[in-house]
Amino acid sequence: MIEIRVVGNDIEKAIKILKRKVQTEGLLKEIKMRSFYEKPSVKEKRKRAEASKTRAKAKKFRRF
Repeated sequence: MIEIRVVGNDIEKAIKILKRKVQTEGLLKEIKMRSFYEKPSVKEKRKRAEASKTRAKAKKFRRF
């Protein structure tokens, strides 16, 4: 659960913080993905692609 505290009526700053937290946690992406049905085979394929992207990114930044 995301909680943002507004200090001194600074709502603009609170909105910016909320947007940043939502972005980093991937909530918008999750909501968009759940807005329509995704077949299990497509879901599996997407997850494999995401995992390979993550592995490639980790490999790119890994140093020996």
